[in-house]
Amino acid sequence: MSETIQGTEAYGSAVLNEEGEFAGWHHWNSDPFETRSGPFFMKREEDGSFVSAFRSEDHHMNGAGFMHGGCLMTFADFALFAIATDELAGSNGVTMNLSGDFLGSAGPGALMEARGEVTRGGGKTIFVRGMITADGHPVFSFTGIIRKFTKR
Repeated sequence: MSETIQGTEAYGSAVLNEEGEFAGWHHWNSDPFETRSGPFFMKREEDGSFVSAFRSEDHHMNGAGFMHGGCLMTFADFALFAIATDELAGSNGVTMNLSGDFLGSAGPGALMEARGEVTRGGGKTIFVRGMITADGHPVFSFTGIIRKFTKR
C-alpha cells in the first residue's frame, strides 16, 4: 500500500518508502532516471518545508573518488521540485533553469541532504534556491526556475 504526499500527483505520486534507511520517506515513482541516479528521497519537516536526501555510494563518485558534479546537479533538480511541492499544487512542471556552485566535496557513505525555499511563486513561474550538504557540510548551492504547465 502506498501513501502519497498531497500535491505530488502530477509527478506520478510520491510514494512511501517502506524499507531501509529512508523508511518513512517518499520518492517519485515515475522518473526512471532519478531512480537509477539516486534513488533520492524526500519528507516534509515539522515546519512544513521539505528535505530531500540520499546516502552516497560508489556509483555516485567520479574517477577521483569524490561525488560527481552531475550527481549533485541531478539531486538539486530533484530537490527543486520537492521544495516547490506546495507551490506546484499538483501541476506539472519543467526545469527552465538550474545553476549551482560547488562548495566542497563528498565521498562514499555521506548523508546527502537538500533544503531550500521558494523565493517567488504564485504564477506559472516558480523561483527556488537551496543548499546541498554532505554530513552537514555545505557542498553545493543552487538556484532554479520551474515553469508550471497543464497536460494537453
